[in-house]
Amino acid sequence: MLVLAVDTATPAVTAGLVELEQAATGAATAAELRTVASRVRVDPRAHAEVLTPQILECLTEAGRSRTDIAAVVVGVGPGPFTGLRVGMATAAAFGDALGIPVYGVCSLDAIAADAAPDLAPGSELLVVIDARRREVYSARYRDGVRVAGPDVTKPADLDPAQAGVIAGSASHVDFFDLPVLPVETPSPAGLVRVAVAELLARAVPQQLVPLYLRRPDAVENSYRTLDRTGA
Repeated sequence: MLVLAVDTATPAVTAGLVELEQAATGAATAAELRTVASRVRVDPRAHAEVLTPQILECLTEAGRSRTDIAAVVVGVGPGPFTGLRVGMATAAAFGDALGIPVYGVCSLDAIAADAAPDLAPGSELLVVIDARRREVYSARYRDGVRVAGPDVTKPADLDPAQAGVIAGSASHVDFFDLPVLPVETPSPAGLVRVAVAELLARAVPQQLVPLYLRRPDAVENSYRTLDRTGA
């Protein structure tokens, strides 16, 4: 099964093609993943301009066509409003055009999936990415399972609890006195791994819902104006 994976929840614009096969073990969720092609460009202002060209470049590199894609996996955040809209709208457009399912996954879960091979059994992982406004989006994981979050908070107010290691945004992991794993953004394979059970079962996907975690600036400003005027 060829899966298109995209994520625009971070400053990195990520697109890739991942070949997914049921593992020989026979377990329902056991899978073998192989990244066929991948494109990542770090530019928080270029999501709309580069995502679709990156997808087309991946298809060309892999020697595959759009009709070869069997499913789409997209990161639904948490992330900034504009970035998330670009990735999710693009994923939905490919799904509609090709008549294939589109699965939304938490982008922090994908980072955790990429970091999982470097974790000791029973250890906890903290994942943080930039939320702007001097805040971070965060979640904690134990044995690959999310046990807290996603949340948005200031780094000083974030309790790492039992986390023994951290991954995520390079400019934000240093706020915490924890060993750092070199996984900064979701990879195509990480995104697909989060959705493996649904993909292998060919489950009907749930509606795509972005994880914004807070109102947009424009809405917040309007509320402040109403408060001042008493309207």
